[in-house]
Order: sequence, then structure tokens, then C-alpha cells
Amino acid sequence: MSHFIAEPKQGVPFVSVQAMAKLINTIGIENVLVSLTKTLKHDFARWHEFDKSPRYAAHSPDGVIELMPVSDGKMFSCKYVNGHPKNTFKELQTVAAFGILSDVDSGYPVMISEMCLLTALRTAATSALVATYLAPKNSTTLTLIGNGAQSEFQALAFKAVLGITHIRLYDIDEAASQKAFNNLNNKGLTVTICESVEEAIKGAHIITTCTADKTNATILTNDMIPQGVHINAIGGDCPGKTELDSALLERANVFVEYEPQTRVEGEIQQMSRCFAVTEFHKVINKQHLGRTSEKELTIFDGVGFASEDFSALVYIREQLIKSGEYKILDLITQQGDPRNLFSVLEIPHKDKENAA
Repeated sequence: MSHFIAEPKQGVPFVSVQAMAKLINTIGIENVLVSLTKTLKHDFARWHEFDKSPRYAAHSPDGVIELMPVSDGKMFSCKYVNGHPKNTFKELQTVAAFGILSDVDSGYPVMISEMCLLTALRTAATSALVATYLAPKNSTTLTLIGNGAQSEFQALAFKAVLGITHIRLYDIDEAASQKAFNNLNNKGLTVTICESVEEAIKGAHIITTCTADKTNATILTNDMIPQGVHINAIGGDCPGKTELDSALLERANVFVEYEPQTRVEGEIQQMSRCFAVTEFHKVINKQHLGRTSEKELTIFDGVGFASEDFSALVYIREQLIKSGEYKILDLITQQGDPRNLFSVLEIPHKDKENAA
């Protein structure tokens, strides 16, 4: 069976921001998040099939630009993504991203997609999936520290997948918390804006940290956090940026996506190379236990890995096939003789006459 939506010589299917938003709204964002969680679980379960490597990163004083490739031998995906916190002051997105999905047999791209919305969705779905194994049973309260672009997606993923009912918000920028409150207030959740980290984490079963600044920071200190909590630490995504007190890591069972990448970019960059962590796929495949007791402190040190983008792109492509609604990009030359690339430069006869 062909991997292509359309014939290769018809062009490359393209998902614009507008098309992605329409697709998500048609399916329903919580339905998308639940389905993405299932797709991610399926792909984590076949972890050994993926050709994996840490992402390529080009760092500058103001941010980072990254390429995130991965392949399962049949399909290849790669995401271009940046992280520039100062963009907010220029009225630009902190994160800009797009992705490509290709057929390994031919090397032809089978889809190009925006990945600002899709990255937010897959990050939230990954957090929720991990929490189903690591969070306390019957969790109802989620604290979101850092209320930027990711916060609403996290809240809705935890609601849809884990049944979270209460959201507690904190951000040093009060406008960010108010934005998140406004967006979540009619989504079947009880939402509270808090005035400090200490107030926000009071009574929380799950704490998500997702701040934007690209520096080492201590958002949560060891004395703040009781046993029995799950911390979803997803703000780390580059060298020199952390959010947790190292003493918290020493107390906890720490889970990561792909250890070689997390050692460089995650919370565990603070720790020695011998500090023990568990790759999450081992939990999915029952090679390692997740949460072992209600008194345990668990941490997901999530930096985002390319296989999650692969899962998201494959999922969206399946939805495109069902809907049949997508644009075609004239991205690959389509001349009759594939060896005669030069013929593409020749002006057709009618165009020559018009030019004369």
C-alpha cells in the first residue's frame, strides 16, 4: 500500500495553521489530545524500531534553533523549531515550528505541516500519557507554573486523559495567568489564579513547570514539595536552563524520554553522569515500574523528543486522509523525464511568445 496521500508527482500535501486549527476544532481539541496520547503510547511501545539521535541545536545569545529527526524505517520525520523568549517583546511567537514527514522507500516528502499548534498538542499529550503512569491515583488538582503558550493545552490534556478538575495558575507575569484563566474558564474546569508559587502548589497532586527564560533557575525548591506529588518538568529544553532544585531530583524517581538528549538539556544536566534515571518507554513496556507508592515523589524531566513529533505528524496525516482537505505544494520538480532536470528551466512555447 502506498504511503502517499496523493501521487508523488502531484505535489506535497501541506497543512497550514488555518487548516490545522480547522481540523482540531472539527475533531474537538480534547478528542485530539486523547487520540494523540494513544498514538504516543503505541510509538513508545515500539521504541526499539526508531533510529534515534539527540537533536541538532544552534545556540545564540537570544535563543536556539533546532532540528529534530527520527525514523522508524518506513517513515522519516524532522521538525524545525526555535526557542526565543525575547520574541514576546517583539510581538512574535517564542516558538516557531514546522515539520516534514517522508516516505523512506522513495525519500519523497508525504506531508509538510505547521507545528506550532501541533507541538503544543503533542507536548501536552506526552505529559498526560506519562502522568497516567506516574501521578497519584485519582488526581484532581493540577498546578501550572508558567502560563504561556503551553498552559491551556496542558490543562485540557490532563482533564481529558486523567480527569483533572481543578487548575491552579501562577506566572510572574499576571497577564499570562489572566490569559490562561480566560481561555480555560469555560472548559469545565475550576480555575484559580494564585499570587505565589507556594500558594499555587498547595494541595496539588501534579505540578507542571513550563517557564520561558533560558537560564538556570529554581522554580521549585526542595522544602516546598511534599512526598506523593508528581512533577511534570517540561520547561527544560536547552543547556543552561533548569527549573528544579537539584535536591528535589535526589529525592525523586526521575523519568526521561531519551537519556542522551536529556543529560544535555533537561533538569538532570545539574546532576552527575551516574545519576540514575529511567527512560519512559521502559515503563510502557513493563521493563520498569512507574509510581510504586502513594508517598513516592516522581518527576518527568521532559525536554521533548523527535519520536513525539513523528507520532503527531503520523496522526495528523491520518486525519487528512479521512478528511481529504489539504493543499498541495509544488515543492518537487515533476518533469516527465526525471533525469532531465534542466527541462524545468525551459520556458514553454506559449510563454516564449508572450515574452516576445
